[in-house]
Amino acid sequence: MISQKLPVIYAALALLGCSSFVLGQQSTQKCQDLASLNLSNGDITIAEIVGEGEFDEARGNFGSVPEFCRVGATMSPSTDSDIKMELWLPTQNWNGKYVAVGNGAFTGNVRHSALVQPLSRGYAASSTDTGHLGNTASFGLGHPEKVIDFGWRSVHEMNVTSKRIIAAFYDDELRYSYFTGCSAGGRQAMKEAQRFPTDFDGIVAGAPGADWTGRAAASLRIATHLRGNVSARLLEADRELVYSAAVEACDANDGLVDGLIGKPDQCDFDPTVLQCSSNTRAQCLRPEQVNTVKMIYDSPVNPVTGRAITGLLPGSEMGWTDLGWTQSARATGLDQYRYLVYGDEGWNIDQFDFETDIVKAEQTDNDTLNALDPDLSEFFGSGGKLISYHGWSDPQISPANATQYYERVVQTFGSREAFHDSYRLFMAPGMGHCAGGPGPNSFDSLSALEAWVEQDDAPESITAVHRENGEVDRSRPLCPYPEVAAYTGSGSIDEAENFVCRAP
Repeated sequence: MISQKLPVIYAALALLGCSSFVLGQQSTQKCQDLASLNLSNGDITIAEIVGEGEFDEARGNFGSVPEFCRVGATMSPSTDSDIKMELWLPTQNWNGKYVAVGNGAFTGNVRHSALVQPLSRGYAASSTDTGHLGNTASFGLGHPEKVIDFGWRSVHEMNVTSKRIIAAFYDDELRYSYFTGCSAGGRQAMKEAQRFPTDFDGIVAGAPGADWTGRAAASLRIATHLRGNVSARLLEADRELVYSAAVEACDANDGLVDGLIGKPDQCDFDPTVLQCSSNTRAQCLRPEQVNTVKMIYDSPVNPVTGRAITGLLPGSEMGWTDLGWTQSARATGLDQYRYLVYGDEGWNIDQFDFETDIVKAEQTDNDTLNALDPDLSEFFGSGGKLISYHGWSDPQISPANATQYYERVVQTFGSREAFHDSYRLFMAPGMGHCAGGPGPNSFDSLSALEAWVEQDDAPESITAVHRENGEVDRSRPLCPYPEVAAYTGSGSIDEAENFVCRAP
């Protein structure tokens, strides 16, 4: 009997092999056929199958990436546009979904590394260079259309083009589309929700640089002060001193002493307590250094709009530099004014005047880069879901940006309850810029968004973890703002299960 069955088994195996071969042929042919796909505002430049584990660009080896159809396109929505994008299409086990990933700073490249994870999860995934090469704003000098491309048009065009390609490649229809980004990518995310409310079913906006011109002005305000006043600078040891004192003063404000400032926006730490009482430099700050700390914490007001340009918060000090904010914040701020505000390659920080230049920058921007519109009614009305998150210890983009915007949405809609089923903000104690920091800083916001969009399972909390040497040593629930994680009183303070989300 066994010998009689063997030919049947061999035949079945042969059929399976043949089927796999046919599917492979079909994928290859369908991928290559995309080269001739007609696009309304562009052309296909790449259409090729990349075998499993074969993608290896100059940016680094990406490991065991599943086989995919790699599609590149150039989009030209204006006569001065040159927007590059790539869309990676899994040839097997497509989940029926599409995700677009955001960029950082002034970007200037397709983020291949950011496409690997969603592709591995079965997503069709896309990224754009936003219309230029290189991570500076020099592209905008004399090219207003390119500024628009960077500000908001490139992501929208990428979305339209990606959906066109997906429809041509797969037999099944696209079920859901998502956008996820942090920092400048968070700004892109908010811009999409505000300007193109039907582009995506769900959006993750991490550490959104929504007040783009405000952040530029805030960082240059400090840098200008410190460039000409060396004695006012805070060196690494000084910053460590301020950080330790701030944690000691405000750690317990959330009801738990755990080495983290859970409510930095309510921390009343006064750095004057660190001021030297004599000429000694041991464990104390000079008066001019104390003033610098106060300046960095401070939130000066835009003299025209009345909007506070949010400063950094207690707990962020370890990310500061000798010139205040991070080097990246200063660099993007300088580029903003040099190329996009004044259009003068010779403009420098010494020319900066906060009171006048913040006004000029916002007028010049005219809602191109800034993503400050609190009226998200069209996005919510279309069924869109928005998850935003921000680290309370972020030294790059003030976390108060996120809470300030949230409160403006509350004012627009009349109450938190009016939009709580569509938009939730999660603040992470001890987390730095998009990641890092002493607090739990790693979490899966995309899965939380999927559950919300696809199953109407709104995230009551998102579990975040902190790792040391690759091992989880602390977990904590992130709660929908303004709720905070409260310790239940029993069990380890390093385990999320022993916390609940409560109103402040």
